[in-house]
Amino acid sequence: MMEVVVWISFIILCLALVVTFIRLVLGPTLPDRVVMLELMALLTMAFIGVYTIKSGHSAFLDVALVLALTAFLAAVGFARYLEKGGHRDDD
Repeated sequence: MMEVVVWISFIILCLALVVTFIRLVLGPTLPDRVVMLELMALLTMAFIGVYTIKSGHSAFLDVALVLALTAFLAAVGFARYLEKGGHRDDD
């Protein structure tokens, strides 16, 4: 039963990644694209979490943690860039 749940989770996460990527490409403004990048990072962390459950190797959680920290720093960087008057498509 657990194996089925893991595979369903993989399928849902893959579909969410595809939809998020499409929104990232079509996003009309830079802030929209930044939010989609953050969502892709979150989905990737979820993917790693599900893979950790499937494989039983807890070392992959460290990878997810590093990805979370990197995504947070990227979000802070993008926010500061936009705050300081960076290029925006909606101006």
